[in-house]
Amino acid sequence: MRNKRPARKSARRTNLFLATALIVLAAPVALAQSPAATAPPNATPAAAPLAFDAISIHPTKIKTTTVSNDVVINRMFIRDTPDGYSVGNGTLKYLIMDAYNVKWDTIVGGPDWIGTTGYDIDAKVTPAADAPPPKLTGAQRRQMIQSLLADRFKLIVHNETKDAPIYELEIAKSGSKLPESTPNDGFAKGIKGPDGNPMPIGSLMPLGRGRLFGQAVTIPSLIDYLTYDLKRPVVDKTGLTGKYDLSLEWTPDDTPVDSPLAGGPSLFTALQEQLGLKLISTHGPVKTLVIDHVEPPSPN
Repeated sequence: MRNKRPARKSARRTNLFLATALIVLAAPVALAQSPAATAPPNATPAAAPLAFDAISIHPTKIKTTTVSNDVVINRMFIRDTPDGYSVGNGTLKYLIMDAYNVKWDTIVGGPDWIGTTGYDIDAKVTPAADAPPPKLTGAQRRQMIQSLLADRFKLIVHNETKDAPIYELEIAKSGSKLPESTPNDGFAKGIKGPDGNPMPIGSLMPLGRGRLFGQAVTIPSLIDYLTYDLKRPVVDKTGLTGKYDLSLEWTPDDTPVDSPLAGGPSLFTALQEQLGLKLISTHGPVKTLVIDHVEPPSPN
């Protein structure tokens, strides 16, 4: 749960669990839909955008796993290979996040299916006969994914910055209650996921509605979760730069009155009482990526 993001690594993310949270403000992106300016005489032609040589796209049904009465996990994987890009059950909205390095909540517009229909994608670069196997950089791969989305999904987007409601996360007057993570501390064997396997160190894992756990997690990871859950950008004002073990439990706003969870603290109260952090509602500039046009992918 893959939500600024750190610099991409060439072989990352094999199995990604999405459970009520995703996470990922927009970095500047180069958009190709604007009309090209008239080139001066004798100008060198612009290089064509980088693109994959072979692309396979097939729609899939979102694969969900119910691990309890109140937790449903959507399973997907996204894998960066040295010569391409492999996706299993990935929604277009998540592909846009990946291609443009933006967060889920900053993507504006588009039909509902971009966040519900999954796709299996296999895209590769084919080297010349006498050339060594390609080794794509993160920037090259992102440009190729953008080209893929423009060509096969007819995606057209543009950037906008507007003043909008945001939250600022601060340390409460009582002080931070986040314990710094140290070896052999906290969850000694790691947090176990729904499949019973330990989650990687540094993961933030929702384990049911209103339950969040993490070992050796950073504040940006918590920011990403809060941004998704609250449907509003959250800006880090804590100044905390370490890695922390955390356990947070609260009652979601839409909890039925007859639920065993009813009557518990709100997320805002739980953050302050359990973690020593406080959310302040305010306004600020928010960068968004606006979808102007998109279509279901063309057949292979």
